[in-house]
Amino acid sequence: MTANKVHVLSCGAMSCDLTWLLLKAGRTMRTRTEQQRPPEWYSCTTHCVLVETPGGTLLWDTSCPRDWETRWAPTGLQEYFPYDQVSDEEYLDARLGQLGVQPQDIDYLVLSHLHFDHAGNIGMFTGTGAKLVCHEKEKEFAFGFDGAFNGAHLKADYAACDFDTVSGDTEILPGVTLIEAPGHTPGTMAMKVELPETGTMLFTSDAVYMGDSYGPPATPAAIVNDLTAWYGSVEKIRGIAEQSDATVVFGHDAEQLRSMRLAPSGFYA
Repeated sequence: MTANKVHVLSCGAMSCDLTWLLLKAGRTMRTRTEQQRPPEWYSCTTHCVLVETPGGTLLWDTSCPRDWETRWAPTGLQEYFPYDQVSDEEYLDARLGQLGVQPQDIDYLVLSHLHFDHAGNIGMFTGTGAKLVCHEKEKEFAFGFDGAFNGAHLKADYAACDFDTVSGDTEILPGVTLIEAPGHTPGTMAMKVELPETGTMLFTSDAVYMGDSYGPPATPAAIVNDLTAWYGSVEKIRGIAEQSDATVVFGHDAEQLRSMRLAPSGFYA
């Protein structure tokens, strides 16, 4: 059985030093006050995916919050990843509204991982009845450290949430399979969606940041929890993509995102 339809919700972009996403010799990290100095600052696009299936509606990731500047202030992340390339109609709540979707219409809210730019709007779904899902190792790590944050995991985003967890590759709805892809974080997941006309779509989230990361050869990023696991996950995704002739959608590839059919005017079926 296949899913019915996929809506890709473009939610604007953060600005960041490209070195965070793609390790190249000679690059050093820059804050936003230094972004005019080399090396290159990148338009780090962020997106969510709404999947309609015969078994329910699933939202994949939640992007960044409207209050990013103050929410991220305790971590300093707002200096390195300012969410400053976003218009009012590109925030997640606006994007859902453009499709006529309310938070209470979501049956499953699946988080590829719990970093600040993917879990920032979980609070929109509090009390809606949506089943929150993440990988068991992601939950263990994200709730297991002391303090308010650890790197890009910010407890203010998710501490009040009750997650169901999965382990291994798991078909969660008809035509939708969550793919275990650790390395970026302990419990990062990709998502495979089977569609009747488009065929297979494979959303990598941050298991693969961008086409330049994918290779071959695969090129890692600065933010990697386990490099050996990361390489293994990239090759796992490559194998699945080749076997299923999938359209691979990377986590933060600005050029690719601009080329896609984007909600609310476009979709995949």
